[in-house]
Amino acid sequence: MAVELCLLLLLLFCGSTVSEVQPIYKPPPGTLDFGFVPSKTYDTGAYHEPGPIGILFKIVHAFLYLVQPNPFPQDLIRKVAQQKFGNTQGDYQKPENVVLTLQAIYYEIGFIVSAALGLLFILLLPLVGLCFCMCRCCDNCGGEMHQRQKKNADCQRSCFATFLFVASLIISIGVLCAYAANQHLTSQVRGAKKLVNSNFKDLKVFLNDTPAQIDYLVSQYNTTKDKALSDLNNVGPLLGSRVQEQLGKEVRPALDAALTMAGAIRETKEALENVSVSVEVLQEGTERLHANLTDVKMHLSNTLNDSACSAAQAASTCNIIRNSLNQLNINANFSGLPGVSSQLAKVNDVLKIDLSSLVQKGYAAFNDTPDLVVNQTKNILSDIKNVLESIGSNISSFTKTLPVQKILADLTIYLTQSEAYVQDYFPLVEQYDFYRWLGCLILCCMVVLIVVFYYLGLLCGTCGYDKHASPTTRGCISNTGGNFLMAGVGFSFLFSWVLMIVVVLTFVTGGNVEKLVCEPFEDKTLFKVLDTPYLLNQQWKNYLSGMLFKNPNINLTFEKVYSDCKENKGIYTSLHLEHLFNINEFLNISMYTEDVALRIEHIQINLSKIILLDEIGKENLLNFSSSGIDGINFGAYLTEINKSVTKVDLLSFANDLEARADQLPKGALENALKGHANNIRMIHNQQVVPLEQAMSTLNQSIRLLKRTSSELMVKVKNVISAVNAAQLLINNNASLVIVQETKKYMDTIVGYFEQYIDWVKESIAMEVAACKPIANVIDTAVDIFLCSYVTDSVNTFWFGLGGSSIFLIPAIIFAVKLSKYYRRMDTEDVYDE
Repeated sequence: MAVELCLLLLLLFCGSTVSEVQPIYKPPPGTLDFGFVPSKTYDTGAYHEPGPIGILFKIVHAFLYLVQPNPFPQDLIRKVAQQKFGNTQGDYQKPENVVLTLQAIYYEIGFIVSAALGLLFILLLPLVGLCFCMCRCCDNCGGEMHQRQKKNADCQRSCFATFLFVASLIISIGVLCAYAANQHLTSQVRGAKKLVNSNFKDLKVFLNDTPAQIDYLVSQYNTTKDKALSDLNNVGPLLGSRVQEQLGKEVRPALDAALTMAGAIRETKEALENVSVSVEVLQEGTERLHANLTDVKMHLSNTLNDSACSAAQAASTCNIIRNSLNQLNINANFSGLPGVSSQLAKVNDVLKIDLSSLVQKGYAAFNDTPDLVVNQTKNILSDIKNVLESIGSNISSFTKTLPVQKILADLTIYLTQSEAYVQDYFPLVEQYDFYRWLGCLILCCMVVLIVVFYYLGLLCGTCGYDKHASPTTRGCISNTGGNFLMAGVGFSFLFSWVLMIVVVLTFVTGGNVEKLVCEPFEDKTLFKVLDTPYLLNQQWKNYLSGMLFKNPNINLTFEKVYSDCKENKGIYTSLHLEHLFNINEFLNISMYTEDVALRIEHIQINLSKIILLDEIGKENLLNFSSSGIDGINFGAYLTEINKSVTKVDLLSFANDLEARADQLPKGALENALKGHANNIRMIHNQQVVPLEQAMSTLNQSIRLLKRTSSELMVKVKNVISAVNAAQLLINNNASLVIVQETKKYMDTIVGYFEQYIDWVKESIAMEVAACKPIANVIDTAVDIFLCSYVTDSVNTFWFGLGGSSIFLIPAIIFAVKLSKYYRRMDTEDVYDE
């Protein structure tokens, strides 16, 4: 009853934290840290190191292997256990029972033969001793106090003494082994109290620590809840940002295009202004330049008409200069270029509305999506938080409704009573062990008494022997030695059969326990026999599950339970307690997440208040497209821009004029021409260079306007279409995006619960109520106490005592033979001279 209560307690504890429900979807949420389940270290070390006497144990194991080399007979034991003997007359004559009996005899043949020899020893040695005594009383069998003289008497005496000494030495070694085993067993029994107390302490820790572990598992729900609440409190950055990110794939490019178009409008205005100013500058500048170049040509012509040019040396040079004067003229004519004032006026009208500001408002409205999500989900999130709180309350209330304290108190009382019972009866065990130790010591003393007589006989006989003395004149010491030897022989006949009875009984018992219990327990074959279907109960396929759960069809084996507990796994997993208490309904993940999921799915987010670009902005874009910049005659502008300001480079012309002046004779003509060259350079620097800069500005502006006006209407319509499409997505199709992102958000929240359940299941399987103490109790009872303490010691005892008893036979023979050489004879052989 107490065992069932213990199992029920652990079951109820474990039942509040495990579920077998498999999640449908496993999202990748952030990993939660649940810490480590609190656990205490068990004190019992279920391992025994025998120390130096372990060498003797190994020798005994090797001897038992020689006696019984057959493997553990699993099939034989199963068949024997399943057979019913003696229920009706003639059961033993059944063929199958005869076969089993023969198989058992074959397996035990080593023990049977050894026991038969022991029984023969028990029966024959006292009988031989009796006959030997009667024979000696009739002065036969060495009883006649007469010794015949032989030439090899000294050699025989030495051999008999040596053989007797060796036999006595072997007997001494055997009795020492028996004494050591006897002492070892007593010391281990006395030390077993500490081991028993350690096991009881571990069982108490096992019971007391389990509730704390379960409380820890339950308390870690708060970690899951806190993480879920944190995500709920950050619904804006989490859900809102996800929605914004998905919508932004279309919204942001549309707004970027509108903003780019707003910049293009400003650039267009600047370009038109530059065109207007540059054309005006070029028109005025070319008029001044034309007048100045006309003056230069007139003055040069007057200079070349000077009489000095008529001279032979200057005539050709002057003619060349005169012919080049037509090059001093303007090349580009900007007076015929059309104006852009009407286009500029329309663009200025467009710029009266700040399109960039309107686009930025669209950006701001779209960036407020997380705040819209927060504001529109306040009520639903409040409901979800209440659900999370109710889940925690349900878990706590469920664990409180369990009769944990009562069951725990009952188990603690039972364990305390068991411990008190053991403590009360342990002195009785020690008392009986003292009687056993005393009896074994008496047996050892019997052998020691015999050996002492032999040693004294050898000592006195060897020391008191005088080879010059005749058998009738031997000394007192030598005669005493012979008497000691005969006393040893007499005690050998008296005690040997008693010793052999003890040896046979302990040999048969201890040897079979070693072979049939200890060795199969070590390699777990004993558990395989116990797990045989219908063995322990003919109605139950699995005995352990039938005893615990009243359901023998559950595959629960002794071997699996022992192995799991040996590995310190949780008792819920080791005993498959889910078959006794199904907690799937309590910790079904859908049971708790369904309400959360439903409320999250009901989140309705309306983004229709987001206006990316109003109608004013769109109309502004259309007005820009109809501003007329595409009607500008860009060909006329580019034609004049691509021309040079003058027909000839004035600097080159001035340099060439100065070079030709140097070819003339020194005088007024040369100086006048050089003066004209400098004047041309000054015109170039002061008038041509500014005109070239104005032409460059005009060139850049015209080309910018040309690029902007290229398919301007199409570009504007594309921008407006993109904005309209993005606005349509927000107004009509955003619900699909919101549903998708809400599903991901919900999966993340639910994933925290799944992590918690998985962690609980893993903790239950490996850490909570770890049943190592149960395996330790079994190991302590069987492997340590029964096998290491008792069986090994008993086997070593009979091994030593049996060896001593067997060597008593040669010791008797040699002692009887040797005593003839030490005792004083009544008569001796006399030879006449």
